[in-house]
Amino acid sequence: MNTAESHPHAPRTSRLLTSLIVMLALAGVDAAAADKQPRLFVHILVDQLRTDYLEAFSPLYGEGGFKRLMTGGRYFTDAQPPYVPVDRASAAATVVTGTTPAVHGIPSLKWLSRQTLQPVYCVDDAQYKGLQTTENSSPAQLLTTTVADELEVATGQCAVTYAIAPDRDMAVLMAGHVADGAFWISDQTGSWCGTSYYGDYPAWASVYERMDPLSARIGSLSWKPVYEGANAGFHYFQNIAFGQKADFQHSFTDASRIRQFKTSALVNEEVYNFVARCIEGSYLGRDNVPDLLSIGLYAGGYERKSVLLAPSELQDTYVRLDRVLADLFALFETLAGKDGAFVVLSSTGYSDTYGGETDQKAYRIPSGTFSMERASMLLNMYLGGLYGQAQYVEGTNGNNIYLNHKLIEQRSLNLNEVLTRCEEFMGQMSGVRAAYTARNLALGAWDKEVTRIAEGWSRDRSGDILVEVSPGWQVTATDGTVSVHPGDAYYAYPLFFMGPGVAAARLVAPVSCAAIAPTLASQLRIRAPNGSREAPLPLR
Repeated sequence: MNTAESHPHAPRTSRLLTSLIVMLALAGVDAAAADKQPRLFVHILVDQLRTDYLEAFSPLYGEGGFKRLMTGGRYFTDAQPPYVPVDRASAAATVVTGTTPAVHGIPSLKWLSRQTLQPVYCVDDAQYKGLQTTENSSPAQLLTTTVADELEVATGQCAVTYAIAPDRDMAVLMAGHVADGAFWISDQTGSWCGTSYYGDYPAWASVYERMDPLSARIGSLSWKPVYEGANAGFHYFQNIAFGQKADFQHSFTDASRIRQFKTSALVNEEVYNFVARCIEGSYLGRDNVPDLLSIGLYAGGYERKSVLLAPSELQDTYVRLDRVLADLFALFETLAGKDGAFVVLSSTGYSDTYGGETDQKAYRIPSGTFSMERASMLLNMYLGGLYGQAQYVEGTNGNNIYLNHKLIEQRSLNLNEVLTRCEEFMGQMSGVRAAYTARNLALGAWDKEVTRIAEGWSRDRSGDILVEVSPGWQVTATDGTVSVHPGDAYYAYPLFFMGPGVAAARLVAPVSCAAIAPTLASQLRIRAPNGSREAPLPLR
């Protein structure tokens, strides 16, 4: 029995009648050539996937997951984000739009609203009701098109485009503006949820939530390593080799169980289950119009702990991720045939696994804690001494400081002069490597390092002063959140392309992750997203 439901944008009969015409228009070639284009395109974005760990754990992999990508795909070992700082939301937006936060407008998970002085979550939108959740969401803050958007436009919305990820920001940003749906795991209930922006909650998702909901299973789940006890012969990390216990067991029963689960290896298995239901119940890959499925997975530390505190968990996360990928690839082949699927796998291009929990002073390593609350208070006192007492600093977010533009204008102060004073004052603080003003970043960069900072800065959403702390220093936000800045520490992040027409190779030359979107668009035979500035990567 075929459980696929009708496509929401077009009647099924109309879809079947027009699919060949759309396919030929996309390809611009004869029907024989058009038949060679894959029916299903899949973009898998893995949060914090690192090349060094990926290759280090390879003795534990099977043949159908990472090894299949390494031997049968186009493997770029060093795909770097062309901007800093990087987080999950800015990375997801960059890989699907082919541009940087300076253009697509998503500099971070949150920023400060100048109107309300409250944090703004990147996909919050009160206009659209949450489905299976109280969270109201849309991609309205994303200022450019995505690959999924361009595919929907090119096919007159005959293509099917879905995004499925553990977290709301990744799901909505990967889905883009015109998708059929974006789905994520609710932080409150553990249910798979969505937003009315994309339409109604689909029947196939309702079946999954009714028959096998994570919210009902999570309390009975237990995470133990795949290889444990006598079978646990391979340990990559030195702290395990020097006597730290390799085995572990985690359950998810307390108030933070969903947050814990979403940073465990088990979350990827849950994503696979939901993807399988989506493929079974939707119209993905079932006609000659190419469809796009975007999938988010996780490869970071358990509870975002450093590798020093959870080394066995990180190793097991990669082992289990390898198995999930093998299952996904088999699923795609079952649906579309051996040459019917084209897969892109990329990383978000940042890492939370820096050892910030270590007391670096005990090892006589230069380090410290930089308080944004204290820094903003001192800066406000300094400006008060220069221009008269008032509230010149409106607030902070992350390492951004926001000034009160209305007050500066009312007092007839020169904004450029105020910014210069702020830059000089902040640059003298202990732990500050450099301070950058909005004016300098807007005027253009003067070296490679500042170019990357300018590309990560959004004129309307980032602060007036951007503080860069020294390597080894922590930043404490006004809400008490602590973030660790590894400074100039370098990590390589992998990028794979696998599918018909892709020549297998391992390439070590650095490439920009902003090239992913135009490369995928080229394979789809559509135009690149409207903010993309990179050329497609060579796949032959």
